[in-house]
Amino acid sequence: MGCCHHYFDLAEGGADAFTVSMPRLTFGRGTLAEVGERALSRGMSRVALITDAALSGSTHVERVRQSLSDAGIEFAEYAEVLIEPTDRSVLDATAFLKSADFDGVVSVGGGSVIDTAKGALVYLRYPATFTTYFGKPVGDGVAVPGPVLPHIACPTTSGTGSEMTGLSVIRLEHLETKFVIASGHIMPDEAIVDPATIDSLPATIVASSGFDSMSHAIECYTARAYSRWPKVDRPGARAQIQGANPWSDLGALEALKLVGKYLVRGVADVTDLEARDSLMWGATLAGMAFGNCGTHLPHAMSYGVSNLVKGFSAPDYPTDRGPFVPHGISVIVTSPAVFRWTAQAAPERHLEAAAALGADISGAAVDDAGEVTAKRIIALMKAARIPNGLGGVGLGESDAGALADSAARQSRAIGNSPRDCARDDIAAMFTAAVSYW
Repeated sequence: MGCCHHYFDLAEGGADAFTVSMPRLTFGRGTLAEVGERALSRGMSRVALITDAALSGSTHVERVRQSLSDAGIEFAEYAEVLIEPTDRSVLDATAFLKSADFDGVVSVGGGSVIDTAKGALVYLRYPATFTTYFGKPVGDGVAVPGPVLPHIACPTTSGTGSEMTGLSVIRLEHLETKFVIASGHIMPDEAIVDPATIDSLPATIVASSGFDSMSHAIECYTARAYSRWPKVDRPGARAQIQGANPWSDLGALEALKLVGKYLVRGVADVTDLEARDSLMWGATLAGMAFGNCGTHLPHAMSYGVSNLVKGFSAPDYPTDRGPFVPHGISVIVTSPAVFRWTAQAAPERHLEAAAALGADISGAAVDDAGEVTAKRIIALMKAARIPNGLGGVGLGESDAGALADSAARQSRAIGNSPRDCARDDIAAMFTAAVSYW
């Protein structure tokens, strides 16, 4: 492709095409009121409304209920979604979907709610042993066979971007870590993104979700190029996680600019609607990007952090679940160490990402790329009062081996790193991530 950066030059035996997919997107304040009409246009008449207990009493869910009622759509509500969904909680949601003759789903919530809806829709339509649709060696590597019920996703946090992707992240309890179902069939049909849903979110949740969005974008922009993945012999074999491509670049760079400019403002001031609207749009853009690219090492490594945490509980989150590291924090505490390491393979891409995030790269050489990127992330972590690396969430150098063993199972995300990576490399990055200041 002569129009594109040399990063995408075709390699012998490598992919020579990429696929772009995304839901129909509606963005703007007040757009939750459109859910009923959107559902009607999708042929829905009896809807499963999926949310969580904390959101069930919110004005946001009530607005969706009213919109569905005004459109003459019957609905039943499931509000038992678990933060950080597990195989068990997804099967509970599947049982709810089986309890009535639903012809569509509306999900209202953060990534946990939307991912639960996606997973439950798969097992409703295509019952199987739970690991069937997860990639090998953890699962059987079976593709989701076909379409699921229509799904309208309405996010209420500014980080996961799940409303824009064909990915569902679920924790497998017997393995004590998260894995991904990836399929274009589970991508929501519509995403309705109403920034008003995050107006009252407390600082820690805005910070965590903002850093998740930021890492989505940096990981996309620095990921292995799609042309370095093997060429497939049929379109159905092309993975959702297909590597960096010209489309994902567009969303990733703009998302980085927005997060770099507005994250600290949005965390510091609940009344700064310009900042919070911009963070919501940035999360949507990052979702468009990684939904067609995939993430790499920070996300692969985050699952070990979430699972092995011992004595840390983040403020502003529910306190009844024991030790808990929110997803965005589990991602960002390793990111500076990761990007110091991966920059060797794609220094120009790291510098471009750092500049979009607000770093001063004047006079920086390619050998400085990792340090420049890491320092900008660390500055934002400090400003947003994010824990200082792994040590800030109660993990230390002695945990590096166990963390690496957990992360090493995330084969597709690790393969998306621009630099080839072994288990010992991951352990060294965990060691380097214990403290930054």
